Amino acid sequence: MTTPITVNGKTHSIDLPEDVPLLWVLRDGLGLTGTKFGCGVAACGACTVHIDGQAVRSCQVALGDVWGAVTTIEGLGSPDALSVLQQAWVAEQVAQCGYCQSGQILQAASLLADTPDPSDDEIDAAMQGNLCRCGTYPRIRAAIHRAASMMKDA
Repeated sequence: MTTPITVNGKTHSIDLPEDVPLLWVLRDGLGLTGTKFGCGVAACGACTVHIDGQAVRSCQVALGDVWGAVTTIEGLGSPDALSVLQQAWVAEQVAQCGYCQSGQILQAASLLADTPDPSDDEIDAAMQGNLCRCGTYPRIRAAIHRAASMMKDA
């Protein structure tokens, strides 16, 4: 049985069991490898994507439970232009190894959609479920502040 799913604005018919985690649908079924496997228990945030604009851990959402349009890191910007948040990430030199960054950026995008000018405490609270083994948390916070400023100025 095929399941329809909209990812990054394009509708796909997926021929996988409905209990397959969205993470594996994206990576193995659609070849969108920007979403990373980290822990498999929603504790690290590496697999964060948006469903209808809400940040969720794709390792814990089954294909049959997807309730709306999915956005991955590949769909946040465009092939021709990085999103404002991605531009801020580059400007602040956030990434070291880069493994967690797609999840970090999508969590930050959800934060900025709800809180356009977050305080340090609001950023820390929103980002606490996204782990970075390289410890770039101060740069992540700076990039979120930069993106908020850029969005305000636009």
